[in-house]
Amino acid sequence: SMALTDAMTRACDFYRQQLRGAERAKTYLIGRGLTGEVAARYGMGYAPEGWDNLRSVFPDYELGALVEAGLVIDRSEEEGGGRKRYDRFRDRIMFPIRNTKGQVIGFGGRILDSGEPKYLNSPETPLFQKGSELYGLFEARQAIREAGYVLVTEGYMDVVALAQLGFPQAVATLGTACTPIHVQKLLRQTDHVVFSFDGDAAGRRAARRALDASLPHASDNKTIKFLFLPTEHDPDSYVREMGAQAFAQQIADAMPLSQFLLKEVAADNDLNTPEGRARTQFDAKPLLQALPASSLRLQIVRSLAQLTQTTPAEIEALFELAQPIARAKAAPPKARRSAPLGLERQIIKLLVAHPALAAELDAAAIAALTVFAPELKPMLEQLAALSNDMGAHANFATLAEHLRATGSDFDPLIAEIAAESESEIDTARLELAGALRQIKTKVLKDQLDQLSARGLKTEEDRFQFRELMLQQEQLRRQAEAEIARRL
Repeated sequence: SMALTDAMTRACDFYRQQLRGAERAKTYLIGRGLTGEVAARYGMGYAPEGWDNLRSVFPDYELGALVEAGLVIDRSEEEGGGRKRYDRFRDRIMFPIRNTKGQVIGFGGRILDSGEPKYLNSPETPLFQKGSELYGLFEARQAIREAGYVLVTEGYMDVVALAQLGFPQAVATLGTACTPIHVQKLLRQTDHVVFSFDGDAAGRRAARRALDASLPHASDNKTIKFLFLPTEHDPDSYVREMGAQAFAQQIADAMPLSQFLLKEVAADNDLNTPEGRARTQFDAKPLLQALPASSLRLQIVRSLAQLTQTTPAEIEALFELAQPIARAKAAPPKARRSAPLGLERQIIKLLVAHPALAAELDAAAIAALTVFAPELKPMLEQLAALSNDMGAHANFATLAEHLRATGSDFDPLIAEIAAESESEIDTARLELAGALRQIKTKVLKDQLDQLSARGLKTEEDRFQFRELMLQQEQLRRQAEAEIARRL
C-alpha cells in the first residue's frame, strides 16, 4: 500500500498545479495582498470544485491510504446517496501543514466564498495530530532565529499575510487550543514566544488556554508574552492600517506572562474586600502550582502577596509550593529517575512516545519487566489500559493529554519526548525489542544463578535449569539475528 507521506506529497503537488489555472482563487489571494513568491514559499494550492478530482492523481482511487491520510471521505452505507467516496477538500485554497522534517502531514483549506466551515483541517491521522503541530513552523525556522522570537497567531491566513508584510517569524495553532506540547516545540526553536490574540472574548479565552499550557515550561531564561490587538483588528489588518513599525512596537510592548497571570486572577474580584482577595488567591493557586520553582515564580508570588495584602511566605505555605531548596535536598532519587536509568526507563519512554507498541507487548515481556522493576507495574498497567482504550488512534499527543490529566509520574518523560525530534515507529519497535531482550536475559541469569546456588539437587531444579538455559540460548540467537539483519 502507498505510504501516507507519499499520498500527501502527491496531493500537495496536485493542489499547487491547480492554483496556476484557478483564476477565482488567484483573485482572492491577490485581494489579500499575497504575491506568488509567498504562496510558493508556503506551498499553497487550490482544491478544485468537483467530487473526485484526486482520481487524476491516484489512478487507484479506492486505496485505503487515501482515507487514512484524510484526503478522501467514505460515505457509509446507511447515509445512502450514490457516491461512496469523495474528496474531502473541494473549492478551497489549500495550505499544506508540514512537520519539523518538512514532510506534508496534513492540510488546511479555506473556502473562497462565504460558505461554512470557513476553514477545514485534515482529520487526526497517524501523521497529523493537531495538539502537537503548528502551521508554518517548518517554513519559519530561519526567520525565528533571525528575529529572536516567534509570533503565534490564530490562523494560517494570518501566517502567510504576516510573512508577506515582513513578519515571516509567525506560526499558528491548527483550529485547536494551544497545548503544552505546542509550547515545548516553540521553546525548542527560541527563548522568546509572543502569543497574539484578537481583543474579543474568544481571543481572551484562547489566551487563557495558552497561559495554562505555558506555565509548566515557564522559566527564568524564557520570555513568554501575550499580545492583544484592538477588537476590530487581526494581525493582518492591523499591519495594513497602522504599518509594520506600529505592529513591531505592539509586539515589543506585549504583556509578560507574569502580568497576564496576575490580571487574570484578579479580573473579576474586588481587591478591596477580604473575600475578593481570598478569591484571587484561590484562583491563583493552581496556576502557581503549575509553575516550576524558579525566580520567576518567586517574583509572581511577591506581586500576588502585595495585591492580596499577605506575605510571600504566607502564600507559599497556603499554596504548598515546593521550595527549590527542599527540592535540591531531595534531588538524588529524581536524578536517578531522569538519568538514562537504563532499560526500564527506556522501555516506558518508547511506550509513551509510541502508544501503539504497548498493545504489542507479550505476557512474557510484561512478566520479565515486573520481576526486573516491580515499581513499574502500575505505570505499565496504566499505559496498556490507555493505549487499549484509544485503539488505532493511539498517538503520543493524545496519550500525553490523558497522562497529564491524571497528574502522573510521566511528566518528566513527556517533556523529554516532546523535546526530541520524532522517532519512526519501526525504529522504536526494534529498540523496544532489544531492550526487552536484555531485561529477559538479566531475569533469566538471576534465576539461573539462584538455581546454581541451591546446587541443582532435585530433579525439578535440574529440569527448570535446562528449560531456562534453552530460553537463554533462544534469546542469544534472536540477538545475533537482529545484529546480522542490521549489518
